[in-house]
Amino acid sequence: MSAQPGIRAAAAVKTAKAAAGWKRWLHRDVPSWLLIAPSLFFFVVFHWQPIVSGFALSFFETKGYNAVRFNGLQNYIDVVSNSVFQQTLVNTFLYVFWSLVIGFLVPIAVAVMINEMKHMQSFFKFAVYFPGMVPGVAAALLWMFLFDPGPGGLLNMLLDALGLPMSQWLQNSSLTIPLIIVTMTWRAFGGTVILYLASLQGVNHELYEASAIDGAGIRKRLRHITIPQISHIIGIMFILQIIGVFQVLYEPLTMTEGGPNNASMSLMLTSYHYAFRYFEAGRSLAVGVITFVILAALTAVYFRINKRSNED
Repeated sequence: MSAQPGIRAAAAVKTAKAAAGWKRWLHRDVPSWLLIAPSLFFFVVFHWQPIVSGFALSFFETKGYNAVRFNGLQNYIDVVSNSVFQQTLVNTFLYVFWSLVIGFLVPIAVAVMINEMKHMQSFFKFAVYFPGMVPGVAAALLWMFLFDPGPGGLLNMLLDALGLPMSQWLQNSSLTIPLIIVTMTWRAFGGTVILYLASLQGVNHELYEASAIDGAGIRKRLRHITIPQISHIIGIMFILQIIGVFQVLYEPLTMTEGGPNNASMSLMLTSYHYAFRYFEAGRSLAVGVITFVILAALTAVYFRINKRSNED
């Protein structure tokens, strides 16, 4: 009986501490949650909810955009067994390959050059970023005029003036994907340059001064100081570029509609055709899920390799 008051007192103290903890939480975290709540609501409703719903609908036979009945993996089987999809998958990896060959090093080189400038740096920052402000479809239409295969095309007019034979440009299946990548690089590399510039301006200048005293040239400074110091942002942009190019849609849709002979068809354009040309939402979403799985696997492999290299 003598122990009861002590137990009750300990319980009361514990309850009081819990109440005080809740009050501190309310005063500290509730205002933050109230600020985050609208953005969180829109993120869940307009991002995650469509993703989850689309994933579920990919397992159904659809009539238009309505689910008719559950058919398991049949949409995936139909999509994967289609010869056009197989060519599209190869095309998409070609898009990624050419984007890395043509467009991956361009922003880094331009950022380094602008960072070394003593005058007119602000002008060149604006100049490289300006194409990014042009809407994707408008940029594609502009390049279509440049690549017009007829005698009225701007590049063909230039070739004719130089006495060179005219080219079919986008009508040449071996040139279609590289030319589309040139278009995408022109439009998108400006924002990447700005990110690299921000990273470059955070590099400790004492490292450059020490290397200059040691007689290191610009190549050695780039190799041993600049690149290692911005390697983290290079890795992030590498992944983002693969993800972005893997989902290319506007350029092939506007410039070639996937032609000639499906030479420029991409996974997202295939998904678009299923959804808005053939009205087969289930197969369209199946293509989207396949794309997501491939990107997730590539990203996981990259981070695993990067982690091992950092550990070594």
